[in-house]
Amino acid sequence: CQPVPKPESRVEVCDLNPCPPRWKVTPAGPCSSSCGLGLAVQLVTCVQILHGQEVLQEEHLCPVAEKPLTSVPCVIRTCSYEWSFSEWSQCSTSCGNGIQTRQDFCLSSLTHKPVNPLFCRRFPKAVVVRGCSAGPCPEQEGTLSPGAELQPVTAATHLSTAAAATEHRHKELDVPLSAGPPEQTKPGGGEDSTAKRSFLCVCGNLFLNATGIINMRGVESRDCTVAIGRPLREEISVTILESSLNCSAGEVLLFSGRMMWRTGCRKLPLSLINSRTNTLIVKQRVVLPGNGVILQYSSRTAAKKYYQDCDQQLFGPQGEIVNPVQLPEERQELVCRTFITVAPRQRISIRALHTDLGPEGNHTHFNYILVRDVSTMKTVVFRGKQQFLWQSTGSQAEIEFHE
Repeated sequence: CQPVPKPESRVEVCDLNPCPPRWKVTPAGPCSSSCGLGLAVQLVTCVQILHGQEVLQEEHLCPVAEKPLTSVPCVIRTCSYEWSFSEWSQCSTSCGNGIQTRQDFCLSSLTHKPVNPLFCRRFPKAVVVRGCSAGPCPEQEGTLSPGAELQPVTAATHLSTAAAATEHRHKELDVPLSAGPPEQTKPGGGEDSTAKRSFLCVCGNLFLNATGIINMRGVESRDCTVAIGRPLREEISVTILESSLNCSAGEVLLFSGRMMWRTGCRKLPLSLINSRTNTLIVKQRVVLPGNGVILQYSSRTAAKKYYQDCDQQLFGPQGEIVNPVQLPEERQELVCRTFITVAPRQRISIRALHTDLGPEGNHTHFNYILVRDVSTMKTVVFRGKQQFLWQSTGSQAEIEFHE
């Protein structure tokens, strides 16, 4: 290019707009645990480069969805002590529901010998009592489907009795949860017969049989709600045998579950509804007295697994929940949940007897308990060492144990 005149060098400003604010992460601090899995806190700030200088900005100016974690997992070394357990004992009963127990002891990973339990006091301990089933007792043979009695023994679950027979078509009703002993029929029949009482006491109950018929016709209340519950591995199918709902008057039938929501009125007879999970709530709204539906339900093994192995299902009226449910040496990668379902006319109270989720003031800590009110889908989070009392607005609740 020597023969050609060289142009003068020039510098021009290409963009006068400053770069947008961004997140800045400082190196993580010390690990919260001296051994095993812990947490390290790192400082996350929102900064912007102005005139070549880094200026601190308010956090809402940075993209919230891209904010890095303020706590990161850390492992310094393998812990020298850990909980170990004996084999489970035999079931405490020869038939029906019972319990199994096992002993826990603190083990040194160096000598593989038991040591004082105080050395393991900082580590979570798995459950040492669990429910078991030795099969139906002779007098119960045929009344419960396989697995119906396998609810956690601490749930104090009461199973309803099976429908007496189906030969009477829809006259024989499934006996719901917590229904009292059948009332005696007055001599000569009359208005206070057992059959009529059964019609009036269906609403607000929880049915736990493998199969059954629920007659919701002739109920006195405008809204009638029933719930059906089965073990976690099952799903529920409902067939509408008869319907006298007046659709033009606004009468309707609502089905709701953890994975489905469906309403209907027209063309209900012989239609099939599948819950896809182990619980189903049926709500009927009538305007004209005497109208309603007759349902037949059954249960079967679910086509897809919608729960995790550490999940639990409790049906009330009372129970105890202990977490964690896995051995400490197993890596806990799942969020363990406890589902609670009671009769629609009842409500749920959850009281924390003991919690230890780490430092109370550390709101960035991964350890927390989340309680969800299913009817409103509102959630509450508990951290630290809160001994809380929570009450539901409906008959279903879910608890999640994080980390």
